[in-house]
Amino acid sequence: MTGYMTDKWSISENGNSDDIENRPNDANKKQHPQMAGAGMFGTASGSVMTANGAATGSGSSGVLRWGVIGTGGIAKLMAPHIQRASNARLAAVSSRKMGSAKRYASAHGVSMAFDAWAEMLAWDGIDAIYVATPTSIKEEICVAAANNGKHVLGEKPFANLASLQRITAACRQAGVGFMDGTHFVHHPRSAQIKSRIPGLVGSPRSIDSAFQFMLGNRGDIRMNPKLEPYGAIGDAGWYNMRAAVEFAAPGVEIVSAEAFLRRDSETGAAVSGSGVIVFDDGSTSTWNCGFESGAGIMDLRISGTRGVIKLDDFLTQRPTDRPADYEYRQHWDKTRVIEVPAPKPEATLMFEDFAVMSADPGLREASILASEQTQRWLDAIWNSALGNGA
Repeated sequence: MTGYMTDKWSISENGNSDDIENRPNDANKKQHPQMAGAGMFGTASGSVMTANGAATGSGSSGVLRWGVIGTGGIAKLMAPHIQRASNARLAAVSSRKMGSAKRYASAHGVSMAFDAWAEMLAWDGIDAIYVATPTSIKEEICVAAANNGKHVLGEKPFANLASLQRITAACRQAGVGFMDGTHFVHHPRSAQIKSRIPGLVGSPRSIDSAFQFMLGNRGDIRMNPKLEPYGAIGDAGWYNMRAAVEFAAPGVEIVSAEAFLRRDSETGAAVSGSGVIVFDDGSTSTWNCGFESGAGIMDLRISGTRGVIKLDDFLTQRPTDRPADYEYRQHWDKTRVIEVPAPKPEATLMFEDFAVMSADPGLREASILASEQTQRWLDAIWNSALGNGA
């Protein structure tokens, strides 16, 4: 078998694979697709939304004023992204302990600190909340936020579909936006791949993903089944399911799901899972996730009769000092690397997209549907794993 040819290139706007095969491999003629505006996010309906404007929240100049609930690792990581977003301002933080809230506020330049999230939600100095708490208390906080007229960005995972739907119902009733905390869908690369699947891949016949890493600390809340009942399947498997939601043929539903999990011998937490999903168009999705890998793995492969799209970093671009990219393969010996620059990190773009989404009823509904479909499929694999005697 001949070796792969590797080059960096761009695609014609119609994504036609024949045009791509006939493009010369000349480095001096390379072009990189330019993404206008801020981030992008896909929906379960198959459309792609572009964040090109500012929100019309109650904050000044269309900027959403954010309150963060929780001061753990993910809340600390997200603070700089809120601050870097062009249409967001970090205005408040809440923690069970005032000391933790004040330390977070001091570290990130936040003016208001609360030791009761209900008090922060009642305060008129914020327009939106980022909920970075254990899953076990997330529903109560998100519903209360919606009832207080605050837009809601809930860090995944959620307890189950019924719980998530109570959250989204409260948001719909209050006329506020809801989004889950999935970052990769806001990178222009995801939007480009999604829009060009018909031309590059055809109708997807298989979507295969793996998200694995080492979580060696048994004191982590993800290793506590009372706080995070789905364990690795909720934390890492969410991304496997979101990849399927984003890149499968629009409108497909699960016909069958077969899944297995393994539990930690001391904590009882689900530390790995794998399985296969069959959709009603005959396509499949295989997936693997876990906390036991000696290397961080973020693989994604979308296969069809026209070609194959492959990423080894679908959750976040790496290395970060170059544009994100993905491979497009045809036959045995044609491989191309397509670069997709982004103006900011995907987590920053998430907050920019959120502000645009919160001001548009159509985008609010699309965001909810994408979250609900992801949780629906996550519940399907979880229930299968439980039924298989794990």
